[in-house]
Amino acid sequence: MKKINVLVIALGLFAASCGEAPKPTEEKEMQNKEMHDGHTGHDHAAMEEKAAKVESLTVPEGARVFFANLKDGQKVTSPVQIQFGIEGMEVEPAGELHQGKGHHHVIINGGALEKGTMVPADSVNIHYGKGQTETELELPKGEHTLTMQFADGYHQSYGEQMSTTIKVIVE
Repeated sequence: MKKINVLVIALGLFAASCGEAPKPTEEKEMQNKEMHDGHTGHDHAAMEEKAAKVESLTVPEGARVFFANLKDGQKVTSPVQIQFGIEGMEVEPAGELHQGKGHHHVIINGGALEKGTMVPADSVNIHYGKGQTETELELPKGEHTLTMQFADGYHQSYGEQMSTTIKVIVE
């Protein structure tokens, strides 16, 4: 019990020395910002410029992505737990192009992007550029489509072959 009290006091002093702790909504906004970009330090405009100068990477035959823990039409609660599944390619952080590799994106209430299209970074196109293989999404009650879209290191879509769309009902 003494160890817990000492830890609580130490954390309190640390927080006080660092300034005011983020409020729950501020903390959630910081998490959402990171989730939308999935990484820091990448200049999307520079990536678009680089991407325009290179040929798109090929997708191996039989490669696919899937929701490892969700089924089409499933009833869920928010936050929705999502596990990204992939076969035939590897997940790696964004930033460089490597054959057979890329990272996940979730498109909320939208469909697959054409091959070579840059995945936008906004509130409905969530980037997982750190190479994440699972996440939680806050969704309002109701019916939603979730599209998992795999893209290369410059956020260029691998197209319909490397996407899958399901419907979930948030209760």
